[in-house]
Amino acid sequence: EVQLVESGGGAVRAGGSLRLSCAVSGFEDDDYAIGWIRQAPGKDREGVSCISSDDGRTWYVDSVKGGFTISRDSANNTVYLQMNNLHPEDTAVYYCAVKEDDLPYSFLHRLTIDHWGQGTPVTVSS
Repeated sequence: EVQLVESGGGAVRAGGSLRLSCAVSGFEDDDYAIGWIRQAPGKDREGVSCISSDDGRTWYVDSVKGGFTISRDSANNTVYLQMNNLHPEDTAVYYCAVKEDDLPYSFLHRLTIDHWGQGTPVTVSS
């Protein structure tokens, strides 16, 4: 059974930082995209960032470029999202997610996800 367990969410003031972690277990595929999806209150889910399994290339939606950094620790099966200079509009539940094909565009823009974590809330106050 694939399990994605997020941690690191919380409440910060605008301009602050948080680092989200996603511990992955039970996933053996070697062709995938892994990353983060978020859902703000009253809004649809939105792709944030992902990493390609093929070459480790990183992808971001325009709204977080320059502020968020995704990384992975393959030895510990963990993916991170470093979020700097947070804005109130970044308030959302952040989900770790895996797509069982290395298709970053589909991950970010079509949200064709095969496995989801339970989500961790991030609240940014002004």
